[in-house]
Amino acid sequence: MMSGWSLIRIATILVYLFLFAPVAVVILLAFNANQFGAFPIEGFSMRWFEALWNNDAIVRAFKTSLILGALTSAISTTLGTLAALAMVRYDFPGKRSISTLLVAPILIPEVVLAVALLLFLQFLSMPKSFGLLLMGHVVFTLPFVVLVVQARLVSIRRDVEEAAMSLGATPIQTFFEITLPLMMPAVMAGMLFSFTISFDDITGTLFWKPGGVETVPTQIFAMLRNSISPEINALGAVMVIFTIALPLIATAIARVASAQKIRAQKTTA
Repeated sequence: MMSGWSLIRIATILVYLFLFAPVAVVILLAFNANQFGAFPIEGFSMRWFEALWNNDAIVRAFKTSLILGALTSAISTTLGTLAALAMVRYDFPGKRSISTLLVAPILIPEVVLAVALLLFLQFLSMPKSFGLLLMGHVVFTLPFVVLVVQARLVSIRRDVEEAAMSLGATPIQTFFEITLPLMMPAVMAGMLFSFTISFDDITGTLFWKPGGVETVPTQIFAMLRNSISPEINALGAVMVIFTIALPLIATAIARVASAQKIRAQKTTA
């Protein structure tokens, strides 16, 4: 008779299989030579990736997603880091209310947030634009940066910064020389969170994007409404690989930079 822990392990494995098996199937079918992009697999082929590369609409959507994700991560990371610093290091009237407002977009369903922002801007007679799309993505991703950076700042001792200032450093020097390097892993993590969330978002993007502007998720959605093309499997595989590879590469770079810093400190000592 199996123990309780064995059942939990089996259940966990089944849940992960249920979640990731469709992703594995999409990646597998992306290399299928079958023109219908379905089973049975007739052979290994890169033809759908070549077709993807030659599809101007998909390439244009990919560029739009990259630009949108980069701008979103830059703005959200800057604002989120400053907001987290203010929430942790300073006391001011309305601090709890502002903190609640900053994380509120996580608690509100995205479709409700998307409709609310769209109706509000329509009330202001503002048409749909790329700026509106960027604003919506920033609003949605900002809480993730705030929470991640806040968690890191809480663990940074205040007396380290005070020691730097007692030795003659200005508050700005203390921030860039002491505080920012200590919280940089959290800042990078928040940047990656905001980029991947923006890159993969479809619900809000469908409400906020102007006509003629497509991101990768909305392009896939538009292609699915017409027919199931094998190019969709190839595009899905690219998205999965991209969103997995980006955090792994960033983590590797952070580890190399940390190791080099430690070696430099040992050499100096």
